[in-house]
Amino acid sequence: MAKDVKFSRWKDVELEQVSPQLSRKLLTGDRMMLAQVFLRKGCVVPRHQHENEQYTYILEGGLRFWIGEDEKQVVDVMAGEVLHIPSMAWHKAEALEDTLDLDIFDPPRADWLAKTDSYLRK
Repeated sequence: MAKDVKFSRWKDVELEQVSPQLSRKLLTGDRMMLAQVFLRKGCVVPRHQHENEQYTYILEGGLRFWIGEDEKQVVDVMAGEVLHIPSMAWHKAEALEDTLDLDIFDPPRADWLAKTDSYLRK
């Protein structure tokens, strides 16, 4: 049986203000999540890990990522670049300038949907 196809416009998707420096818009399917994430310069996403595989595509600005539990690997991802974060990989990020990124998660982030992502809400 065919499933319904869903069409969305970002301008019609609710903007969630997660913290003073971070906001986002979410689109969720059965097995994937697409998120527009808006970060102000200096915004820090604390070190965390999750079961979800993640792609981060920087549309505007740039993010510095610290990868691994020891944060030894540092990667700057700028507009037009993509970072793949495997499931359960420790990572942290800081906005090098005002940034818009597009995150893709598989499966969808249950903590984001339930608003229990307390590490972002400080």
